[in-house]
Amino acid sequence: MKKLFKYIVILSLTIIIGFTSTDAFAGNKDRSGQAGATELLINPWAAASGWGNAGMASVKGVDAMWGNVAGITFTNSIDLNFSYTNWLKGSETNIFSFGFLARISESAVMGLYVMSVNSQEIPITTVENPEGGLGTFKPNLMNINIALAKAFSNSIRGGFVLKIISESIADMSGAGVAIDAGIQYVTGITDNIHFGITLKNIGPTMKFSGDGLAFSTLFEGMSSSITVVQRADAFELPAQLNIAAAYDFNFENNSRLTLAGNFTSNSFSKDQFTLGIEGSLREILVLRAGYTYENGIWDDIESDECTNVNKGLSLGASVQAPLSKKEGGMKIAVDYSYRATEHFSGTHTVGARIYF
Repeated sequence: MKKLFKYIVILSLTIIIGFTSTDAFAGNKDRSGQAGATELLINPWAAASGWGNAGMASVKGVDAMWGNVAGITFTNSIDLNFSYTNWLKGSETNIFSFGFLARISESAVMGLYVMSVNSQEIPITTVENPEGGLGTFKPNLMNINIALAKAFSNSIRGGFVLKIISESIADMSGAGVAIDAGIQYVTGITDNIHFGITLKNIGPTMKFSGDGLAFSTLFEGMSSSITVVQRADAFELPAQLNIAAAYDFNFENNSRLTLAGNFTSNSFSKDQFTLGIEGSLREILVLRAGYTYENGIWDDIESDECTNVNKGLSLGASVQAPLSKKEGGMKIAVDYSYRATEHFSGTHTVGARIYF
């Protein structure tokens, strides 16, 4: 088992070094907007997003399938999570997510989560009808994620996520696949020191196809029109590398204070640094706060230096309660997170969890 983990670590480090040694993780603002399927970068879970993804090193449960898949190995038996996000409030974009985890062996956990992005109806316009009046269309974005992780020891955990990506409108669609890989390392006298590395959204390019790329035209000298199909260019996925650490201050009565930090290297946008704090009172009330910094985030949104509508601040809270007096019995939790934005009324996420 130790040899297997050694090979996994070597392979993971090789992949990370290979990507970081090229311009794949340049954090170049000039590449912003050149990647597709950027909904993969949205954290749909309230607990993890409540402190700005700072907890990548210690994230657990269904939230870990998006953050660091190694964290799903802390699941005791079953974990269910339902989440609703009002993304950039005022844009009429809503995200619905459902996740499920189940322990399949003493050391392995398997999971599934589905994320669906729903936006408002958009008027159809053409060159001849720039004002619309031809009806509407609605984009549909969906990601299906299958996760598998294993605890190699009490200190070392790792896993992978297979992502199936689907994007479509009425007459055009695209599909793709990607993989996440994550490792968590826990140490300290009370297992209160956490480290994590995550490589996200690694996969082949995607391309759109469908009737939306075809049009009828009449060439000179011809009496009837023909259908011309345009070639769609392929686009890359928004690959990302995260390196995170966290430290727990444990107190009596199951109370805790955690300080966490995360460095994110984005392949198609600026690199980011996130610091967060999470306090738990008797595992009943949990409060969170985080701040994400990138170059230009404090500049005016209209300037060339500011390229992110998110303003960095994240706040969150959870209320947890047992439904059974038995140790390891069923528990229920309600989560909420707020992410500050410019020009919108923030991003709000509400979630409900059942786990045991």
